[in-house]
Amino acid sequence: MAESKAPQPREVVIDPPGVGAFLDVPDRAKGLVIFAHGSGSSRFSPRHAYVAKELNRAGFATLLADLLTHGEEEDRRNVFDIELLSKRLLRVAQWASEYPKTRDLPVGLFGASTGAAAALVAAADPHLNPACVVSRGGRPDLAGEYLAEVRSPVLLLVGSLDGPVIDLNKMAYDRLSDATLIIVPGAGHLFEEPGAMDEVVRQAIDFFGRHFAGPAAREDHRGVPRPNLR
Repeated sequence: MAESKAPQPREVVIDPPGVGAFLDVPDRAKGLVIFAHGSGSSRFSPRHAYVAKELNRAGFATLLADLLTHGEEEDRRNVFDIELLSKRLLRVAQWASEYPKTRDLPVGLFGASTGAAAALVAAADPHLNPACVVSRGGRPDLAGEYLAEVRSPVLLLVGSLDGPVIDLNKMAYDRLSDATLIIVPGAGHLFEEPGAMDEVVRQAIDFFGRHFAGPAAREDHRGVPRPNLR
């Protein structure tokens, strides 16, 4: 199967409050993946840029938006303000639902670190109801009581070397109604080890592809190997 032509990133501004974002929409996109960055990260993150580009090659549109303004980033408390981050993420999703090139696409969320909690809180909002959510090295536990309200399928990806975060993801797994937990061998919190981010990409492409395609594709799917599944 031929890969979709890789698009060129387009910088957009989402108002209010006026946050910057990078949007990539390949031809005949299968769906839109909105990124929720974690603490100390932004749309310029090389890790998220790599994942986004591979998703683009697989035929998915991507939207990497900063959930905080420059002024807000200076206050580190905002990085852990999950309610604020989730509200911004909902605003980004609303913008995408109105933008001509993305308004008709199914939406999925990709969160890392505290961004994963923001993605799950946003997913619990009935007005969004995303097709699915992927968490990489996330802190889904910070979504608290909202975990029980998430109805979208959730994929939790955690590195085997990320000790305490594994336990926090297991706690979140037990509270989510439709979740898969995959522990990636030899990976740390940032998935910087050789091949670790490639595994994230492989799992994300598979997960988004199935859930963007609808219930029939999920039922017929035989799955990719999932070593160390909880």
